[in-house]
Amino acid sequence: MATTAPFLVALILLGLISPFLHQVVGVKQFPTIRSKSEILQESIIQQINTNPHSGWEAAVNPRFYNYTIGQFKHLLGVKPTPTNALKDIPVITHTNSLKLPKEFDARTAWPQCTTIGRILDQGHCGSCWAFGAVESLSDRFCIHFGLNISLSVNDLLACCGFMCGDGCDGGYPISAWRYFLHHGVVTEECDPYFDDVGCSHPGCEPAYPTPRCERKCKDKNQLWWEVKHFSVNAYRINSDPYDIMAEVYKNGPVEVAFTVYEDFAHYRSGVYKHVTGDVMGGHAVKLIGWGTTEDGEDYWLLANQWNKSWGDDGYFMIKRGTNECGIEEAAVAGLPSSKNLIRKRGDYENRDA
Repeated sequence: MATTAPFLVALILLGLISPFLHQVVGVKQFPTIRSKSEILQESIIQQINTNPHSGWEAAVNPRFYNYTIGQFKHLLGVKPTPTNALKDIPVITHTNSLKLPKEFDARTAWPQCTTIGRILDQGHCGSCWAFGAVESLSDRFCIHFGLNISLSVNDLLACCGFMCGDGCDGGYPISAWRYFLHHGVVTEECDPYFDDVGCSHPGCEPAYPTPRCERKCKDKNQLWWEVKHFSVNAYRINSDPYDIMAEVYKNGPVEVAFTVYEDFAHYRSGVYKHVTGDVMGGHAVKLIGWGTTEDGEDYWLLANQWNKSWGDDGYFMIKRGTNECGIEEAAVAGLPSSKNLIRKRGDYENRDA
């Protein structure tokens, strides 16, 4: 009996945790037989493009030439947020009195904000959770303060630590926004992204480890704490599509997370809906607008960070109003703060005097 006890305990524990295994598939896991298979499959492309009801076009995206399923999964860095981490996070709703347009694109709504239309590349790192947050906050600084500035993904990725998760092995989007609130984030000029090669070459191996937090600017003329930019809050947005639309319309792009399946790697154009393939993991991106196709299908418009060789020049649309792949369940954001902005301007004026 004593020799079988550990085995029984292991079985019991496995039974308890197995319902949650699918939630963390996007983060490092035990290798599977299929993990070394290529993510791009002609059979998937054919199944999508010959299905009159799919609503979107699939193709061999150059971004994932020679990528294995295991390598693709590594880029999907959204971890399931611990329940206790959401305890003090407010959920924002908007009154129905706001008249929203049928179509909206943040790029044209705020054409002076150049960061909204930038397509970045997370490279070899599972840092999507950090990219979606930093890109949205950068946009909001321009929308609310007229400040065209690119904030640093590297600061958040390297310095948030265990509070945000595991860096290049995945993190929690809402924790990224809490980091902005309590610690701020420096500019990209101060702390550029560590993977400056990006992922434009085939294979993109080896996967890079999380960069070290150095807390000093690469530009010697800048001081780390002087170029910090903060948010005033961190919040979730109610999953009703109206609330998400109203939030983007009033305050700018938001970060959203959703479940990625194999077929999403093949997306080229149209309104994405999951058609075929297994769950790959959780991914975070920036939601910038919405609309309705000529065929009457409602969609969300989003910017990905897999460079312009993926999807529709780096962008994609996904079905709106039905919580496709969980896209409406996990929208998060925060408002930019004037903290440090006023002090910095005063400092510069004093130096010039």
